[in-house]
Parts: sequence; C-alpha cells; structure tokens
Amino acid sequence: MLFDILPVLAAAVLSALVWNFFFIPPILTFHINNADDLLMFLLYFVIALLNAVLTFKIRRAQTKARDKEEKENTIKLYSTLLNSLSHELRTPISTIVGAVDTLKTSDSRISHNNKTELLNQIDIASIRLNRQVENLLNMSRLETGMLKLNLDWCDLNELINAVIQTFSARKSHQIIFTANEHLPLIMIDRGLMEHVLHNLIDNALNHTPENTFIEVCAVEEAGICIIKVLDNGTGIPNNQIPFLFDKFYRLPQTKTGGTGLGLSIVKGFVEAHGGSINVENNALGGVTFYIKLPVEVSYLNNLKHE
Repeated sequence: MLFDILPVLAAAVLSALVWNFFFIPPILTFHINNADDLLMFLLYFVIALLNAVLTFKIRRAQTKARDKEEKENTIKLYSTLLNSLSHELRTPISTIVGAVDTLKTSDSRISHNNKTELLNQIDIASIRLNRQVENLLNMSRLETGMLKLNLDWCDLNELINAVIQTFSARKSHQIIFTANEHLPLIMIDRGLMEHVLHNLIDNALNHTPENTFIEVCAVEEAGICIIKVLDNGTGIPNNQIPFLFDKFYRLPQTKTGGTGLGLSIVKGFVEAHGGSINVENNALGGVTFYIKLPVEVSYLNNLKHE
C-alpha cells in the first residue's frame, strides 16, 4: 500500500520464504519434504505475488484518478479566473476607450459638465483596472515566494486614516475610525498593510447594503497588534466562512464583479508578517475581520507627545 512495485514484490517473496522457514516441516529450514506442503507453498507464493501486483495496480489507478481530478480542478480554476478577468478587465478598458473616443470625436460639442463626467469615468475605470492588475501581481508574488517584507516603523493611526481617505468619494457608507492615542509605533511593511486594509474595507463596501457603517479599530496588547474591520451588514452564512479566503472564491448570490482574489491576498500578506486573520459573524448582524500581528513596538511617539 505504501511503496512501489519492487519493494512490494520483495515483501511478497520474503513473506513466502518466512512462512516456509517457520511453519512448513522441517521447521527452521527451507527444505520441503511433502508434496502437499510444496503445493501449498507454491500457491501461497503465487497468491502473495498476485496480491502485490494487484495492490500496485490499484495504487496506480488511484494516482491516475487523483491526477485527473487535480487536472480537472485546475482547468476549472483557470476557467473561473479567465471568466472573471474577461469581465473585470474588459469593463474598465471599454469605459476608458469609449470615453476617450467620445472626447476625441466630439470635444468641441461636449459641455464642460459632460467632459468632467467622462474624465471621472476614465479615472474610476483606471483605478479599477490598476487594482485588478495589482491583485494578479500580488497573488503571483505570494505563490512564487517572491514576496519580501520591507519592514519599517509605522504609525498605524496615520496608516488607517490614509486608507480611509482613498474611499472619500464613496458616500454610500459611513466609515468610522477613532484614533487610538495609546497605540505605539509598530514595525510592519506599510505598503502591504495598506493593501490589506484597503481590500478589507473595499470588500465591506461591495458586500453590504447602502447606508450601513464600516468601523476600523486597532489596539496593541503585549506585542500583538490587533486590527478589527467590522460592519453591520447581512453577515456571511456560517457554512461559507471556511472558504472565504480561498483563491477565486466568491459568495453565492453576490453581485457580479471581482475576481475572488482580494481576501486570499489579505490572508497571504498577513501571514507573511507572521500573523493570522479570521472572521466571524456579529451577534447583531454583519461580520468582523480580526487581524493579529506579532510586531515589534516602540513608544517613542508617546514620549514625543509628553
């Protein structure tokens, strides 16, 4: 069951010889004096060999079936990726091309307000396209092991505020953050953590109803930095939570858009810091993402304010 054909055949031969040596008279020899005993030994030997060969063939068949299943899953995964990318990349590209064509062919006849609107569409589509390309590149870096942390001291309050400001144009939700004045400087890769927080907030904005709130808070306890991103939306079915951080996974019946890479990248970036991330439903609705990072801390910023 565990080895290739040669060790299996060797085990079959040895088992027959051991049976002969210890159990077929004369005992403790390889001689066989009785024709019935000789026939029994030969039958045992043949059956042991057949069992060895059949076991090997069963293992090989199982390996082929497993390889076939993995290949089918890989093809399905790539199909899912291509379908997502065909929508996620084509939509902003079409928007940019259409807006540019309109500006080029009808520039003199377009009012100032319409021109501003077209430029805004180009800006939004460009940001969306850039975000998708970044996600693909980041996933590639994670899978190839090319991700290297650029650690430096960081003011987490300032980092969270900077990320929230990137969503200032989206008025459908209220993003709440109260700076923690007792939070020390922490040693992290600022760029990666900005990406983590941006993906979590963007995910909450895209999957919660309008006029709900998103809250971000951060604390430090005994060298562990804990960041929470929570909302008061509809929550996540409990049976779907284990798959939430899988690549290309999207919740059933969610609106179209997205490649399903955002949360898997978040998990990869957090684990690159030696941390962990988990999610749970809130008692009154919505979900909370918990990020825990073992970090080096410095209270120099506190001394500066005293």
